[in-house]
Amino acid sequence: MSAKNKRGFASDNNSGVHPEILKAIIEANEGHTIAYGDDIYTERAKDKFYEYFGNDIDIYFVFIGTAANVLGLNTATRSWNSIICAETAHINEDECGAPEKFNGFKLLSVETPDGKLTVDLIRKHMKGFDFEHHSQPKVISITQATELGTVYTASEIKILADFAHQHKMYLHMDGARIANAAVTLNMEFKEFTKNAGVDILSFGGTKNGMMYGEAILFLNKELGQDFKYIRKQGMQLASKMRFISAQFECYLSNNLWYINAEHSNRMAQLLESKIRNIPHINVTQKVEANGIFAVIPKEIINDLKQEYFFYDWDESRSEVRWMTSFDTKKEDIINFVELTKKKLLH
Repeated sequence: MSAKNKRGFASDNNSGVHPEILKAIIEANEGHTIAYGDDIYTERAKDKFYEYFGNDIDIYFVFIGTAANVLGLNTATRSWNSIICAETAHINEDECGAPEKFNGFKLLSVETPDGKLTVDLIRKHMKGFDFEHHSQPKVISITQATELGTVYTASEIKILADFAHQHKMYLHMDGARIANAAVTLNMEFKEFTKNAGVDILSFGGTKNGMMYGEAILFLNKELGQDFKYIRKQGMQLASKMRFISAQFECYLSNNLWYINAEHSNRMAQLLESKIRNIPHINVTQKVEANGIFAVIPKEIINDLKQEYFFYDWDESRSEVRWMTSFDTKKEDIINFVELTKKKLLH
C-alpha cells in the first residue's frame, strides 16, 4: 500500500467504499430509470427502512450528513426557535454555522463530560417560553454515537424525549454513526430511536462503508409533511437518486451495516486494550463505538502522524482522536501500537 493510501486513524470518512456497495452502484448503472427518486431502487431502499422502523414514517435521501441535519431540523423550527445540543455536537462544531445560517434558529450548546446530554445539564436553557424577548427552545439534538465515542442507552434517550415532549419540543438524533451505536447496544435501530421517542433521525451510512448518501427519517411523520419542498429548496433532491438508494438497499441487506460496524467497534476495542497500558498514555473516554480519545506525549504526535495520520482533539492538553473503520485491519492496530512504543522509548 502506498504511503498516500495508507490506512490511518483520522476518520471513518477516510475509509474506502465496501465492495458490495460498489457492486450495487454498478448494477444500478444499467439502463435508464425515472429520475428524482421515482425508481425501483429508491422504492426498494425505502422498503428496507420500513422493515427496520415500520411503515408509519417518512424517508428522504440526501447527499451528505450536514444536509440531513440542517434540513431535518428546518421542518421543526422557525427563526425564533433555539436548538439545545452538546457543545461537541457536529451541528455546533463541524458544520460551519450552516444550521444557523440556513434555518435562522439559535444553537444553545451545553458543556458535557462525555458528549451526552442529560435533563439536568439542559435545564439552564429551559426558560423564556412564550416570552417574545427570548428565543424559544424547540428541539433537543443528540448524536448517536456521540462525537466523543460514547453511546446513549435507550432509557437515556427516552428520558430526553419525554422531557422534550412535555415542553412541546422535539428530539432530533444525528445518527452519523448510528450503526456503531446499534452494535454496542445490541439493539434494533427502532428500539433506541422511534420506540424511545426520537422525532427526527439523520441516518448515516457514509462513515460505515457507503460512498455517499444519508437518509432523513421522520419518525414523527407529521414533521415530514412538506419536506419534499424543503429538500428541493435545500438543493438536496438528487436527479440520479438511484445511486444513493442502491447503496442503502445493499447496506441494509444481509446485515452489511452490522458486519461493518461490528468490525469497526471491535478494532477500536483492540486498539484501546493495547494502548491503555502503555506508560504516559491516558485514555480519556469510554470506548463504546469506534473512537478512542487519549492524552499522549506531545513530542511523539507529529512523528506518529507521519505514519498513521490522525487528528488532534484538544491541543492544549495533548489529546488526540483515533477512529477505526470497517476496513481497519488488525495489522494496522498492531503496527501502530508498536510504533507508539518505539517513539516513546526515544
